[in-house]
Amino acid sequence: MDNGCLCRLQSEMGRNNNNSGQQHNTNGGRLLRNAIKSSPTTATTMTDYQTLHTRLAQVGQEHLLKFWPELTTDERSALERDINELNLNEIKMYFDRATISMNENGIKLDDRLQPIPDDQILSIARTSEDKLNSYREEGLQQISDGRVAVLLMAGGQGTRLGFDQPKGMYDVGLESHKTLFRIQGERILKLGQLAEELTGKRGHIVWYIMTSEHTKQPTLAYFEANNYFGLLEENVLLFEQGSLPCFDYDGRIILDEKHRVSRSPDGNGGIYRAMQVSGILDDMQQRGIRYLHAHSVDNILIKVADPVFIGYCAQEQADCAAKVVEKSAPNEAVGVVAIVDGKYQVVEYSEISAKTAEMRNSDGRLTFSAGNICNHFFTADFLQKIGSTYERELKLHVAKKKIPFVDNAGKRLTPDKPNGIKIEKFVFDVFEFAEKFVAMEVPREEEFSALKNADAAGKDCPSTARADLHRLHRKYIENAGGIVHGDICEIAPSVSYAGENLAHLVEGKSFSSPVYLRDSLQGHL
Repeated sequence: MDNGCLCRLQSEMGRNNNNSGQQHNTNGGRLLRNAIKSSPTTATTMTDYQTLHTRLAQVGQEHLLKFWPELTTDERSALERDINELNLNEIKMYFDRATISMNENGIKLDDRLQPIPDDQILSIARTSEDKLNSYREEGLQQISDGRVAVLLMAGGQGTRLGFDQPKGMYDVGLESHKTLFRIQGERILKLGQLAEELTGKRGHIVWYIMTSEHTKQPTLAYFEANNYFGLLEENVLLFEQGSLPCFDYDGRIILDEKHRVSRSPDGNGGIYRAMQVSGILDDMQQRGIRYLHAHSVDNILIKVADPVFIGYCAQEQADCAAKVVEKSAPNEAVGVVAIVDGKYQVVEYSEISAKTAEMRNSDGRLTFSAGNICNHFFTADFLQKIGSTYERELKLHVAKKKIPFVDNAGKRLTPDKPNGIKIEKFVFDVFEFAEKFVAMEVPREEEFSALKNADAAGKDCPSTARADLHRLHRKYIENAGGIVHGDICEIAPSVSYAGENLAHLVEGKSFSSPVYLRDSLQGHL
């Protein structure tokens, strides 16, 4: 597969396994721009009604054709496209498994639970600088050798932020007014430079970005308008998250309109099938990618492709790993990485009792303290194994929702109470398939500040994200021998990825807020 063309492909998951409409864009058009669905749109190419009805009746979904006589030619075309994008062979299996999952909700796991063994978790705070440097050098070497990629989950929109664009395009109000996408892209660019300084060889980190159906085009347009933040276009590959149909409680797929099937995104765990059907797994193999850092877009402090994390996992020969933060309190509503029945998984806060959550070790630290922050490591071989074998075994997570539907009279209604289920997969549910799993406990104040809510929430919002970055960057300057007066402080990734190489710029100097260090001290505001 031509690497210059793969990025034009998109995952039509869920829409998941019917990919005949996907084509390579061989004319050099960028990323997703020309990867438009090529499904038939005219009545002359439509499967006849009886054939469609027979297929649906075999899986108990013939009600989807209830309004067929009333539909226009274009509406019939749209409905058939929706039906053809469903994997009808999986429909019953999905609902049956989802029902089992729903019935298991609320079951406590206390008696089956064990913490991560000490020899399987590295604490940054309790590891010597020499050891961390050895991991860092290993990671930078792997970057120089072109073996590292980033897997970004960026399907979400900024709706809860009052922002109608992809969340990665959100400006949190830094002095630079850089968006999440730009900050992360510039960190990737800086890592390539650091790797070259260490090894003498310039390596390129491939950036795989999973978008959603609604965020793909604005994301592409934004990257193009900003020249990919200095990265090579052929090393930035977008692919599309899939979706799954919404069901009523009897297992019947809900109609969103007379001619449209109700669907919802399949969760960040849909990334594994999306990578398979979009050709991303093939691209990784052709490029010789060995290690991937996977994370969500909304963590402003993310150390993208962290060489310490990559180096640690490589030296440990782990095929799957997670960064975690120490829980702030026993009742913090965050999932913890633990062992259940001998296998690693993320245990939700609701799945353990307060008594278990409050258990402490002899040193006073919480026994189950490894808070999950959606920050993971995978080998390429592991992802190939998931895509080919284990993806279909992933646990299904079910939520009862108020899902708009079409009533018997053909009127679209929004219910006032839950009337059906939406199904999601979670990215961390592959942990149980790892042959060797390790974890890295990182300081929360240095590596995790989520952006999920508007400022009115007072938590995980633009104000807290901005303040957390300011605090960390001020610490970087002070650790390098500078003094900062005031709270507003930002360091461009082009100056320092994680506080390194600042002494020659700031040592013995005093700065007054607002501080913004760019490529030279002229960047100080």
